[in-house]
Amino acid sequence: MEKKSSFFNSLVFKLLLAIVIGIFVGSYANLAVIEVIDAIKKILGELILYIVPLIILGFVTPAIVSLKDSAGKVLTITLIICYLSSFGAATMSIFAGKAIIPKLNIASNVGSGNAIPESIFKLEIAPIMPVMTALVTAILIGLAVLWTKSETWEKLLLEFNNVVLAIVDKVVISILPLYIGTTFAGLSYEGVIIHELPVFLKIILIVIVGHFIWMTLLYSIAGAISKTNPKEVFKYYPPAYFTAVGTMSSAATLPVALKCAGKSKTIDPQIRDFVIPLCANTHLCGSVLTETFFVMTVSQIIYGKLPDTSTMFLFISLLGIFAIAAPGVPGGTVVASLGLITSILGFNDAGTALMLSIFALQDSFGTACNVTGDGAIALMVTGILNKVPGRQKDKVDA
Repeated sequence: MEKKSSFFNSLVFKLLLAIVIGIFVGSYANLAVIEVIDAIKKILGELILYIVPLIILGFVTPAIVSLKDSAGKVLTITLIICYLSSFGAATMSIFAGKAIIPKLNIASNVGSGNAIPESIFKLEIAPIMPVMTALVTAILIGLAVLWTKSETWEKLLLEFNNVVLAIVDKVVISILPLYIGTTFAGLSYEGVIIHELPVFLKIILIVIVGHFIWMTLLYSIAGAISKTNPKEVFKYYPPAYFTAVGTMSSAATLPVALKCAGKSKTIDPQIRDFVIPLCANTHLCGSVLTETFFVMTVSQIIYGKLPDTSTMFLFISLLGIFAIAAPGVPGGTVVASLGLITSILGFNDAGTALMLSIFALQDSFGTACNVTGDGAIALMVTGILNKVPGRQKDKVDA
């Protein structure tokens, strides 16, 4: 009974319910009803976009400040590998999308079906600053706090992180099902979504396969760098993988991940205890791989074409940075990157809502890929610094 109760209270269940209700309501709604629904959707969308810069400031800046005691060679190597892993996973996703999505027989429905009239009510909620401005501001403030060693600002930023977490939890996550439900009602009214619903199931299965391909590649590279058998790490990781599937949170899975990595005899203990927690906040290969494939699919569904390859590479180059703001937030990668989705890819409300929906529905698998891949990163760093237990006895200077 307890498991059933927790599932029915989960975000995944609420999103599924919102999608079903939204499609049903949109199929039978008249013009007057859909006008009201569309107005609600746009107000909620404005509110979510307003919160995005706050998320960036509230997550990126405290993350930089908290790294003060971990600066050094291990930190630099780990962050570089994390970014390369995310960028590499996204690159693989781009080429897979170019090859697979055109064969999914996705027919664009733009211009077909019913048209939703101009909103009867508008409420503009302008963000306090553009998304890119928020990112640059977050980095500069974080570095300045480190340079000045301001304990007051450090405490303030950590408190601000808690405040933003509360906003995300109490506001964004609370209104997300309603926002997605109203969006699907609009798409259903227009006749767009019913035909393409099976495509969502296909692409979710495709990205899960992509996760395992990327994890296999990561562990193969880690084995080559460390000159050890990567099986001595990943064979201990199933508990962490399934914990992440259940919790949808890298932070909540961290104790299990550390325990799993601790069973490996090929990862240096000091590197393990430093890298695994760091990667929980900076290594999001599964989430980035998923979002890249999904934005291409949604673009094909809503706009009738795939984004240009050059545009996609600009998108994933920045996505690897923006994803750092994501840990701790359900569906966090796509929430933190809403500014990129709207500014670089030009998605409108319908495209954004579809991204939020399908990404959140599979978020647990992306998180599981992130967490499991962290073990490979730890093994890589161990190999690069030549700290494989039994070969080197010296301590790691972190």
